[in-house]
Amino acid sequence: MDLTKIPQLKNTDSNQFFLLSGPCAIEGEDMALRIAEHIMEVTDRLKIPYVFKGSFKKANRSRVDSFTGIGDEKALKILRKVSETFKVPTVTDIHEISDAKMAAEYVDILQIPAFLVRQTDLVIAAAETGKTINLKKGQFMSPESMKHAVAKVTDSGNDQVIITDRGTMFGYQDMIVDFRGVPTMKQYAPVVLDVTHSLQQPNQTSGVTGGRPALISTMARAGIAAGVDGLFMETHFDPANAKSDGANMLPLDKLETLLTQLTRLRETINQL
Repeated sequence: MDLTKIPQLKNTDSNQFFLLSGPCAIEGEDMALRIAEHIMEVTDRLKIPYVFKGSFKKANRSRVDSFTGIGDEKALKILRKVSETFKVPTVTDIHEISDAKMAAEYVDILQIPAFLVRQTDLVIAAAETGKTINLKKGQFMSPESMKHAVAKVTDSGNDQVIITDRGTMFGYQDMIVDFRGVPTMKQYAPVVLDVTHSLQQPNQTSGVTGGRPALISTMARAGIAAGVDGLFMETHFDPANAKSDGANMLPLDKLETLLTQLTRLRETINQL
């Protein structure tokens, strides 16, 4: 995996963690550009390699009446506009084999959701686009088992692959991050910690996912201390009214303070 192969990725020589961040879902053009502009300004100042994240559709919702998107092509065109406007790479998640080729026309990184990371045909279809692939570790999988998911990408002739840990199911309505898995998975690919989804609290009763956003800074600091290569954080200027996963997103106005703290921590870790 070579970060410099990701188009338009800046600050790759800063020795900082890289960041995948943006809203859970693309709700419209104005909100996407507003969030991207703010994060770009902050990450440029802090010399953090940054990738804008936004889902063009949400196919894995608990309830049939949950928000799933504004339309595939419309959302993908917004992701392209974010990239062209701010000269930043973009990442989105795919759920079906047909999504791979379609999304690859618009974004730089294809993300395989945690629930789907064992779907061989989907992973191979993504890998064969030649795009960088971000594999979310399944909530039901061990760190060691992720080597097989990585192999599906590399055996398809694509060595641009990242692993993102988003926690492991603990009981029925909670996630736990086992940081012992970080050095294990770093043997296979660069490792990212999904800070916000690791703090989800899936609610099977109501079908609406909760979260513990007050622990975002704690989780992020722990990830940097454990040696992750990157962080994944969803953020929104109005999480309470976000159309997807607002319960565990970081308020946009708190991002700069947290990232400033994390870059200082990373500098300290680098000296050890």
